[in-house]
Amino acid sequence: MLGWLCLAVVLSLSPWFSATAVAPELIRDLALGSAAGAWLTNGVQLGFVTGALAASLFNLPDIVRMNRLTALSAGVAGLANAALLLEPGFAGAVACRVFTGFALAGVYPPAMKLAATWFERGRGLALGFVIGALTAGSSLPHLFRGLTSGLDWRVVVSLASLSALAGAALFLMVVREGPFPFSRAVFDPRQIGAVLRNRSLMLVNIGYLGHMWELYALWAWLLAYLTASPVAFGGAAAGSLATFAALMAGVLGCIAGGLLSDRFGRALTTAGMMIVSGTSALLVGFVFYGPLVLLMAVVLVWGASVIGDSAQFSAAATELSERHLVGTALSLQMGLGFALTTVSIWLMPQLAGLMGSWRWCFLFLAPGPFLGAAAMLHLRRSGQLA
Repeated sequence: MLGWLCLAVVLSLSPWFSATAVAPELIRDLALGSAAGAWLTNGVQLGFVTGALAASLFNLPDIVRMNRLTALSAGVAGLANAALLLEPGFAGAVACRVFTGFALAGVYPPAMKLAATWFERGRGLALGFVIGALTAGSSLPHLFRGLTSGLDWRVVVSLASLSALAGAALFLMVVREGPFPFSRAVFDPRQIGAVLRNRSLMLVNIGYLGHMWELYALWAWLLAYLTASPVAFGGAAAGSLATFAALMAGVLGCIAGGLLSDRFGRALTTAGMMIVSGTSALLVGFVFYGPLVLLMAVVLVWGASVIGDSAQFSAAATELSERHLVGTALSLQMGLGFALTTVSIWLMPQLAGLMGSWRWCFLFLAPGPFLGAAAMLHLRRSGQLA
């Protein structure tokens, strides 16, 4: 069941970066303007935050069976993504991305809960597989672009939309809830104060924010960096395939994160992953001019470490929250984290424009993971989280 669930997530999440993978062609053909690149990604982020909070506020996973909710959401995401084929202009394109993100909020969090209902032991590793599936799904448009570089951008968008519809079918017909269901856990704005007063939980959230500051900015702009590197990938196909490889390295990172977390604890695992990813952010500018082997080594290590700790922050939040606050704690963590990604995603191309190159832009991501690692190591020393 975990395998079927992960396959459904891979297919359903493919619309997330479908516009990002073809942004130059999309901006050119739709005459969207130079600022549109960030909004093609940030629209999804903002829609996801809104959708996740709305789903938690109305407790949709308790009202609608989770496999049906994920199926409906994946289907809507596929259709919203396909609406880009109508060439709706700037406002319409951003609206398509917002609706795509809003719908995907009904896939990712419920899929995590679905996986957890099948595992009492090894849950950290199981959730690591689901985050790995999210990573693979997010990378699919880059694979589509790499394999169809001589074809129109509409092919990439169409393939991503069809993948989401296939994922919806899997959720509806194959995936089901396991024998260890969750108790009711809802988002209650009145409980935010209690969550914020939990010092250990706030340290976890600082760690998560440091992680999110870096993650989606890397995923959104790695292709731009690689195609700008004079020793790397000037062609669209090669750059897209290299970006796909870097993001797919994150699948191995997620599995490793689950195994390490179950063995060495969540605090040490997340801190170690963030130290590695932050160091990669510092190094990647130095290898901009090669050698190519070293550049790709740094990028692949970064791709693996930047996502490998992701599932463990959610797991830590459930362990440190009082049971009646779990829903609010998770929703607040996710809402703050994805809202922060809109800032770092917007910032990267602004820095590239100011500096005239993508070479050193990622340096500004490094403080996030290092701050997050410090918070998690402090939490470990306090003895509140292994």
